[in-house]
Amino acid sequence: MTSAPPETASTTAPFDMAGYALAIGGAVLFSTKGIFIKLAYGHGVSTETLLALRMAVALPVYAAILAAILLRNRQMRERLKPASVVATMGVGFLGYYVASYLDFLGLNFVSAQYERLVLFTYPFFVLILGALFFRERMVWAVVPAMAISYAGIAVIFGWNLVAEPTGLVAGTVLVLGSAVTFAFYQHLARGQMRAMSSMVFTCIGMSTAAVAAILQNAVANGAADLARLDFETLAYGLCLGILGTVVPSFMLNAGLSRIGARATASTAALGPVVTAVIAVIVLGEAFTPFHAAGTALVVAGALLFGRAERRAKMLPA
Repeated sequence: MTSAPPETASTTAPFDMAGYALAIGGAVLFSTKGIFIKLAYGHGVSTETLLALRMAVALPVYAAILAAILLRNRQMRERLKPASVVATMGVGFLGYYVASYLDFLGLNFVSAQYERLVLFTYPFFVLILGALFFRERMVWAVVPAMAISYAGIAVIFGWNLVAEPTGLVAGTVLVLGSAVTFAFYQHLARGQMRAMSSMVFTCIGMSTAAVAAILQNAVANGAADLARLDFETLAYGLCLGILGTVVPSFMLNAGLSRIGARATASTAALGPVVTAVIAVIVLGEAFTPFHAAGTALVVAGALLFGRAERRAKMLPA
């Protein structure tokens, strides 16, 4: 999960195949995150260790990019005031560490495809939190779309309650907590990104979260914990950090710059579908008619939500 620059694509621009390919590729790669986490959990690795491993892989990349930007851009260095850097670190800690930690914890209890569907509803929380705490207008026209998506989650939740009830409630609450935390982060991030570019903001936030995750694991499991991991777990961590974090974040940013935020958001609906396919093939997770119906409802509700919200923004306040 990463911040993105504002929409720049014109609504009248020609079809940009490269832009859509980047956006779709980013969505597909992000959808593999839960798969790699579940594979690593199969080797007995703890949540704290796996999160630290993911961040240890990603940290050098984001730190190097931040250093390169600041070395080449004197104006950016002058814009980075201590207060804004500290605030960005706090917001990044919330969005990239707390939200990720809750999500990783939740995946101890629920399937990868169910986790992706629950996380996919975070834009609903963005809207609700905006109305409750940030003086934004509540768009009541999106409520039916929200109901459709949560009906889909209820279908799969009901199936799990009968077939695999152990830890279901705890896992659902943790993943929902991750979605709410990330939605709250998005509101706080807007103000910080006005003082710096989205790339600088992301690098500072991700670096802060990475340091927090690595320190947490060092305290919980010892400073040499990552060095004791077996080759397969290290490989899953490398894939999680590069393929599930760094590469898709840059692909989505590149896609956004070419086709705009709305078109990029429309490609995100592929995420839960891709996760379901990979989870069934790689992890052997069940995919029943209940899963098919639930997934279809969640994705349909999210697409309707985006359409209703865009229409509402065109209306006078």
